Amino acid sequence: MTNDIWAKVLLTLKGALGVNNFSNWIEPLEFAQLADGVAVFHVPTNFIGNYVSQNFGDQIIYHLGQQGEAVQRLQFKVPAVAQAAPKPAPKPTARTVSVDEISGSPLDARFTFDTFVVGKPNELAHAAARRVADGGPVTFNPLFLYGGVGLGKTHLMHAIAHELQRRSPELNVLYLSAEQFMYRFITALRERKMMDFKQLFRSVDVLMVDDVQFIAGKDSTQEEFFHTFNALVDGQKQIIISADRAPGEIKDLEDRIRSRLQCGLVVDLHPTDYELRLGILQSKVDTFAAQYPGLAVAPNVLEFLAHRISTNVRVLEGALTRLFAFASLVGREINLELTQDCLSDVLKASDRKVTVEEIQRKVSEHYNIRLSDMIGPKRVRNYARPRQMAMYLAKQMTNRSLPEIGRRFGGRDHTTVMHGVRKIEELKQLDSQIADDLELLRRALEA
Repeated sequence: MTNDIWAKVLLTLKGALGVNNFSNWIEPLEFAQLADGVAVFHVPTNFIGNYVSQNFGDQIIYHLGQQGEAVQRLQFKVPAVAQAAPKPAPKPTARTVSVDEISGSPLDARFTFDTFVVGKPNELAHAAARRVADGGPVTFNPLFLYGGVGLGKTHLMHAIAHELQRRSPELNVLYLSAEQFMYRFITALRERKMMDFKQLFRSVDVLMVDDVQFIAGKDSTQEEFFHTFNALVDGQKQIIISADRAPGEIKDLEDRIRSRLQCGLVVDLHPTDYELRLGILQSKVDTFAAQYPGLAVAPNVLEFLAHRISTNVRVLEGALTRLFAFASLVGREINLELTQDCLSDVLKASDRKVTVEEIQRKVSEHYNIRLSDMIGPKRVRNYARPRQMAMYLAKQMTNRSLPEIGRRFGGRDHTTVMHGVRKIEELKQLDSQIADDLELLRRALEA
């Protein structure tokens, strides 16, 4: 078989497989020889060869046959030059690789430990991040931070990177998003620079990957991430990962990756409570004091915002930023009236929209019971406990009164609802499973 015939097959494959598959997997192949029905191709890595063999091998053999070549099977080899282990580059004495070298997006100077407001919902995550940032022997690997949008995951990741740079400038710290990891991987495949890619990611002292849920379902990226993860752990290098949910809850994530992510310290950043939100607002006001000298804030404004905007710290901080800017432009004191006028759209969007019926349906699904049984008259424990959970969530997440909630639970009296709410309040302090179920249900309802 000649290279001209292979070139014709390449054109056919490009049309059959699509541009992306062709660029990523077929283009890196180099025809070497055809002997005894075996077509031999050179590939940059064994991974590419295995992937092509499993996913596109039959098509390649078919199209070669269409060109009159009798090919029974394919063989992929990594050239000896590529197989030779690259000599490790001399370690720099004072060098830090950060996300700005990957994509031009530097670490945010505002996201430091000094500007991170600590409260009960995030104190464990903050303490774990501090321990890693202090350096020294790797105590838990990886550190996996997870939580909803705007709860401080990225802030802590940036804070760790800043602190490591300050304490140990000789460390090679690499921070990037999962999307950037995937982009670098695809680019390395396309440009046939997989060895450079592997060398970069295996030579770091600390690897930080943000929003790792985005690699779920991307098989080839997960494969490379898995090997990178293992190489760094084996080399006693620190890995820090963040995601919007726990490893076990990330859909389409390979089991072997999920297992390794769970083998370190997995820390949940819980939704902010009223006290933490108020602390964040007060810290932000102190920051604005120099920027807007003489601008007064009425004492009840921060309490109002901390109560009304409860799900996302970014929205909360953005609302305060807008409020200060507006008040400075119109030359007015920041009072409750100005706040309601200026932030009417934000406040409206932050209003709770969860209904009692949604809560009932979600709780019945969670406990695998029929909705009719949960709101019906039966008082057996299998139905009574989920019923009390639903009553508690209805009290916490809706503006319905106790009598209204009781009517939606089969016409029960408001005292029954009060008893159910008190019972769950007691149990969540004593039973971790009840507390976990409440948190899981609340997140599902707010999603």
